[in-house]
Amino acid sequence: MKTLNRVCQILAIVLALGSLVLFFTHFATIVTGGNNASLVGAQLAFGSKITVAETEYNMAISSKIQFCFWMTVLSFVLSISAIRSKTVRYFAPAAGLVAAIYMLVIAVSNPFKFLDTRPLPNVSAATYGHSVLILAIVLFVFVVASAAYLLIDDYLEVQASKGNKLTIPKRIIHFFRDYKSEVKKIVWPSFKDVVKNTVIVLIMCLLVGILIWLIDYGLGQLLNLILGA
Repeated sequence: MKTLNRVCQILAIVLALGSLVLFFTHFATIVTGGNNASLVGAQLAFGSKITVAETEYNMAISSKIQFCFWMTVLSFVLSISAIRSKTVRYFAPAAGLVAAIYMLVIAVSNPFKFLDTRPLPNVSAATYGHSVLILAIVLFVFVVASAAYLLIDDYLEVQASKGNKLTIPKRIIHFFRDYKSEVKKIVWPSFKDVVKNTVIVLIMCLLVGILIWLIDYGLGQLLNLILGA
């Protein structure tokens, strides 16, 4: 079990690193003025000078792709940090899941929705490279590996403490059992009480509203007198 746990941890780190590497592979081809401009993910995320038909353009930043890049960086950093700090291990799959979902949305959407093609002139078409979908898949696999490491590590901790500590799945089940028992203790008000309390709240809101209006009106009149003087 310990070996499997270590394998999941190493696999998660490798997948996070691989996701970062994919940002430096072919992401999109943009057809501008009859010429093809091929860009990698990092160029789209941060903008870059490219040359098309002997003309140099300073590409605009595609903010959504940049967001995915930083979330992937965060996933990688948290995966590395989890080796020493067990506190951050819970955040690595969460960051990876956000990046994976965003990347999948980008991969299946119209490229013009997420690619900022400025300042390229006469853009007629744009297509994604295979790396975009592959990156989304790798990120989802990273989430699975990170979650597996988290669950196995938690199980090993429980075993080491001789069962005195609940595993994550048992904690979740325990929470919902407690929640169910607490819900049963709730005493629901009668219809008469609901109407009575609603009327009281409405009256209080009306009174407070009138009070605020009167204060505002008075202060407004005072301000007019001061300015008029």
